[in-house]
Amino acid sequence: MSGAAVTALALTAAACAAPDDGTGSGGKGGSGSAVVGIAYEPDSLSPLLGYGKDGNSKIFDGLLTHDAGMKLKPALAAALPKVTDDGRTYTYKLREGVKFSDGEPFTSKDVVFTYETILDKKTNNASKTELDAVKGVEAKGDDTVVFHLKYPYAPFAERTVLPIAPEHVAAEQDVNSGTFTTKPIGTGPYELVKWSKGEQLVFKANPDYWGGKPKIENFTMAIIKDDDVRATRLRSGDLDGAILPPNLAKTFAKDGDKKTYAAKSFDYRLVTLPTGSKVTGDTAIRRALDIGVDRKAMVDQILEGAGKEAYGPVPTDSPWFTQGTERTHDLAEANKLLDDAGWKKGDDGIRTKDGARAAFPLWYLTGDKLRQDHALAYASDAKKLGIDIKVESGTWEVIMPRMPEDAVLVGGGAPADPDFDQYSLLKSSLAGDGFNNMAWYDDKTVDQALEAARRTDDRAERQKAYDTVQRALVKDPGYTFLTHIDHLYVVDKRFGDLTTQVEPHDHGLASGPWWNVEDWRA
Repeated sequence: MSGAAVTALALTAAACAAPDDGTGSGGKGGSGSAVVGIAYEPDSLSPLLGYGKDGNSKIFDGLLTHDAGMKLKPALAAALPKVTDDGRTYTYKLREGVKFSDGEPFTSKDVVFTYETILDKKTNNASKTELDAVKGVEAKGDDTVVFHLKYPYAPFAERTVLPIAPEHVAAEQDVNSGTFTTKPIGTGPYELVKWSKGEQLVFKANPDYWGGKPKIENFTMAIIKDDDVRATRLRSGDLDGAILPPNLAKTFAKDGDKKTYAAKSFDYRLVTLPTGSKVTGDTAIRRALDIGVDRKAMVDQILEGAGKEAYGPVPTDSPWFTQGTERTHDLAEANKLLDDAGWKKGDDGIRTKDGARAAFPLWYLTGDKLRQDHALAYASDAKKLGIDIKVESGTWEVIMPRMPEDAVLVGGGAPADPDFDQYSLLKSSLAGDGFNNMAWYDDKTVDQALEAARRTDDRAERQKAYDTVQRALVKDPGYTFLTHIDHLYVVDKRFGDLTTQVEPHDHGLASGPWWNVEDWRA
């Protein structure tokens, strides 16, 4: 799930054979190759359907991109945009001489096509609400693009890291099901050689990349959903690097040939508490769980310290975090809340009220050990309050139809701007829209604050609005936020000292030390 909108990623079976890195070696490649292990794969490789919307897509570029410190810098644009008309007009001058990997020139028409297609009602892009402010996109000649906004949308420039698709290819086929979704063509540093679903994504360097041909000529992402298998493959030499949970990353601490990187992230784990259920929709139940859950124990025991306690989508060390909204773990107060609200314990220790038993299922994605551990810990804490939670696992196909009434252990998070997480997660009009507002959260004060925050560039006014949102989550938490998770990667030292960015929830594929693999040495 991605921030702003929580993005659905399909988990697939772990690869059984060693990945082919494009060199024909069948495993780890030579000096000009890198093979890394990731846990997820996208549903599509088309930016028109949401692929790479937060940057680092490898195959594509956006008008802008992020540096290591998450500051915006030009990519397909020659410079940062010129903002006029009180924040309603953004003008981008495009970089000269850029070509798609099939040799066709990149122009302003491709930018207009990309944004207009995403906004088209026929396009199945779950994140199109992120471009709600766009009134129109205009090409002025081949080298200039002008965005006209309905209102001054504060973080709009951050939305232009979105990858640009070639009109001459993508416009000739069905946007939702055409071959472009699996065989994309872009302007990026790498070209896709092969996508074996559930096994690997194989890339080769784009020799005509405008930023210079990457020294890592062959780059493979091996899709291995099982954490233990990923660690075993890294240990055996099949992989040059991998994302790993804390307990497995620490097993490489004494490996002199490998280095561990800890990337700070906005990636959170939470439990949805749908309003459609008599139990999870009850404010007393929500508030009791919010202070009855032991977040510190989760950080210490599940994450082994690689993370922090979460009280909302904004991490506690972010300048956007509202001080004073931390929740103290207090079982006595949580039990009192339930007692006062009429939830009485029965002989079996489980509470009931008006014939409803304080019990509900909690789903998590099959194969995800971190989510499983969080779900089990949450259920254990709830039991101490007289709330009976049955932990279940399944695929998204199984889970999604149950989301209106059943709780789900999910993830999300995007660091670029607070609007990206909070709007899609809490706006009442987005309730039930895929992975948007999964709790059917409905608070008019929050709705008004979310709208106000995205329509002004005044930092103080935006902070005031997000303070309102975060305080509202204390009074009526539609979700129980549990932890913010540091992402751990173990990589072969032969690539030198690498860097990481502050990462979104969608880790491994677009982030990790390979966020800039095109700049690695061979």
